[in-house]
Amino acid sequence: MRRAINEYHMLSPGDKVAVGVSGGKDSMALLCAMWRLKSFLEIPFTLVALTVDPQFLGAAAQLSSIAQFCQQRDIPFYPIQTDIGSVVFELRREENPCSLCSRMRRGALTGMAQQLGCNKLALGHHQDDALETFVMNLLLEGRLYCFSPVTDYREPDTGIRPQSAQAQQRRPIQVIRPMIFAREWEIQKAALELQLPTVDLGCPNDGLSSRQWAKEWLSQQQQQIPNIRQHIFGAMRRNHLCGW
Repeated sequence: MRRAINEYHMLSPGDKVAVGVSGGKDSMALLCAMWRLKSFLEIPFTLVALTVDPQFLGAAAQLSSIAQFCQQRDIPFYPIQTDIGSVVFELRREENPCSLCSRMRRGALTGMAQQLGCNKLALGHHQDDALETFVMNLLLEGRLYCFSPVTDYREPDTGIRPQSAQAQQRRPIQVIRPMIFAREWEIQKAALELQLPTVDLGCPNDGLSSRQWAKEWLSQQQQQIPNIRQHIFGAMRRNHLCGW
């Protein structure tokens, strides 16, 4: 994470960072790691945690374990109750519910982050997420695209990295992904070793998405090409795809 933060200039002194906590292992590991980084990273910043509750199937999520985790570490925690679940699955009945749900949750997160005076929103996307996103866009949509380590929320995700401190100051909030160099198995191992609490929000589409297909496709290809993940990720970085 420190390598990613330094290489992509994710943090500046005085930043107020909101960590988007979904309750899964990735976001909980991110929150824990950002909290630990505060003690030795030579960039002073403050931290808050945000959780969007989509209330899938009309039921509120049980977030007490996240609240307790934050309280023990003096991290301000703000749950955000929404009706995203009913909009996506009952009102709109989207063919691709994950896309709409993701956009709505991102909007709720950035809206609350801005209300709290945050200028950065940290998300728990890791290297495998980036690879899966690239595969989905290439094979299912016919385009070369992936999210970038640092993006301006107000503008389309062009992947253009901020070139100066002045450019960063003009942006009201930036999305940063400090775990972008970490593999999913590394994060899972850390979460187990640290006994991090997790919460299942109960998404009805869990395991049925295009992302799950991309994850399985990559696993299948890896049986024939053991280094396929490293090759794809290396190509993304060498060709500066989306700011890499």
